[in-house]
Amino acid sequence: MKKEYILILLFFAPLISFSQEKLGKPFFTGAANLTFGINEHHTLDPDDGEPLIIPSAIFLRMGFGYEFKKRFAISINGGFDYHWNYALSAYPTYSSVKYIITENQGDQFFTEVSYGKMWRPSIEFPDGSYYRLGLGTQVKGTGRWNTIVRLDFHRKGIIGFENNKIDSISLGIEFSFF
Repeated sequence: MKKEYILILLFFAPLISFSQEKLGKPFFTGAANLTFGINEHHTLDPDDGEPLIIPSAIFLRMGFGYEFKKRFAISINGGFDYHWNYALSAYPTYSSVKYIITENQGDQFFTEVSYGKMWRPSIEFPDGSYYRLGLGTQVKGTGRWNTIVRLDFHRKGIIGFENNKIDSISLGIEFSFF
């Protein structure tokens, strides 16, 4: 009888100890990115008053995801993009995979890759694909709110533009709620 108790204990002890370990947590995120471009009206004359770099687009994003073992996170996102240089609106929907490179007391440095579909509200241009590659840092906030600063490369596949795509680099402020 004692052997049966020992076997049962040996079988369930690892299960009980691993079940107490928290494997991950869900999160909600929101972001606003501003894209900068070269001003085509800029000249080398210092008296023209034209800056070399100007804002060219704004991207607003929201999403939800799940972080696994404080190293990987996946998320589903959607948003609104407006490029005022082209009077172009788009609604990207995409999934992302985030890899946390380093973490120190809740502060994180990470890289993120996204892929999805871009929906166009206009019949002028067809729907296309959406890609994003970025780096960012998350600063641990008080409570469950965190602030994220990120630098992203975006590629939107749109037929009718140069090489059938729009490439941009954006600087963004984001928040996450765990």
